[in-house]
Amino acid sequence: MTKSEHIEFWTKQVNEDFDCAHVLFQANHYAQSLFWAHLALEKLSKALWIKTNEGNTPPFVHNLLRLITLTNEQFSDDQLQFFNEMNMFQIKGRYPDYAENLEETVTKEICQEYLNKSKEIIKCLQEKLQ
Repeated sequence: MTKSEHIEFWTKQVNEDFDCAHVLFQANHYAQSLFWAHLALEKLSKALWIKTNEGNTPPFVHNLLRLITLTNEQFSDDQLQFFNEMNMFQIKGRYPDYAENLEETVTKEICQEYLNKSKEIIKCLQEKLQ
């Protein structure tokens, strides 16, 4: 596969994943919603890693901050902090005991705030992939 095909592999489901985040938000599953938002951000981060590195296989990690810093792209301190905060939500779908505790702490307002910021960051990452 070419570099552009590898990038397409990682980006083709981002909108669907983010749509799932909104469906789960509407169903009052806030932590699960943010898991799907994280997944969309992770796929774009891996695509950006491919664009900015020689290889076509991104690291096998879920840590957004680590992926982003390996791209050598410029992000604001607020954006980097957001990537770091979003990492807590990647655990939701992987560790049920942690997920229960997380679900209790994520309110509708918190989830909405993270979804709004995720939408901004998704747009930013998509622009960097152009």
